[in-house]
Amino acid sequence: MFRSSYRHIQYVGKENIPTDGAIIYSPNHSNALCDAMAILGIDSKRKVFVARADIFRKKRTARVLNWLKIMPIRRVRDGLDEVRHNDETINNAVETLHDGVPFCILPEGTHRTMHSLLPLSKGIFRIALRANDEFGAEKPVYIVPVGLEYGDYFHLWNDLTINIGKPINVTQFVIDHHDLDRPQLILALREELTQRMRQQILWVPDDEHYEENIRRLQENPPAPFNKFKRHRMPHWLLFIILILLSPLFLISAALTMPLWLVWLLIRWKVKDPAFHNSVQYVWQVIFFPLTLFITLPFWMFLQEYIYQVRQLRAKRAEK
Repeated sequence: MFRSSYRHIQYVGKENIPTDGAIIYSPNHSNALCDAMAILGIDSKRKVFVARADIFRKKRTARVLNWLKIMPIRRVRDGLDEVRHNDETINNAVETLHDGVPFCILPEGTHRTMHSLLPLSKGIFRIALRANDEFGAEKPVYIVPVGLEYGDYFHLWNDLTINIGKPINVTQFVIDHHDLDRPQLILALREELTQRMRQQILWVPDDEHYEENIRRLQENPPAPFNKFKRHRMPHWLLFIILILLSPLFLISAALTMPLWLVWLLIRWKVKDPAFHNSVQYVWQVIFFPLTLFITLPFWMFLQEYIYQVRQLRAKRAEK
């Protein structure tokens, strides 16, 4: 369902994923739940995630999140007293890694719908170093930088690149920097991971001239962000297909209008637009399988129409 939510989706650099040790995935955070789904899609292996602790306050929600293999983690903004409770999460994360299950933490700590990178929190390094203390002599611990690049942060049915970079061998890093104490080691790892994560995204360091810089990058994107397969179907053929589908579209649109209106209401209530993709995705996961035959023509027609309108607007804006 996640793959079908994007027009083009590609995973680049899977060969960089280590096979001889414990893996901690470290992606940038720009699209809420969709970021986690992108990491899940790297391969068929089970993965464990962490999420901010405040969403675990309700017991029912916490049970669902635990069932989905998501653990709570406290952030500095939650207060120093709260952060002290992270020991349990760190211990569970180390146990997960020891069992050979890949672990994922979004080290920025919050999402940002920009092609940039926020300062990385120290939690990921504490987990990696604790794991190395526990079983580094048995097998190495790796942090794998991942860059998530969305063609559009606020709408599905667009492009998505998942760029997997060269991993940091934490075990070897500790050996090579044996003269550093723990805080210095964490700072050195943070600097190294920051540089590697920046290489996996269309990184714009200057917020003041952000729009100008990102437009320049998008016009001449570096590899692998220039590898998208473009829409090759002639527009006249696409128009004919959409016309032929229009009777089915009208019927399915009428039958699914209540669901569509409910979705629009939910979208309107979600104030942070960065969550719109995630909420729409969850909505589709729940209702699309239940109404597959009546909704399919509607979604096919509507998604294609919206995509073409966006492309046309982008071309006009360039002119």
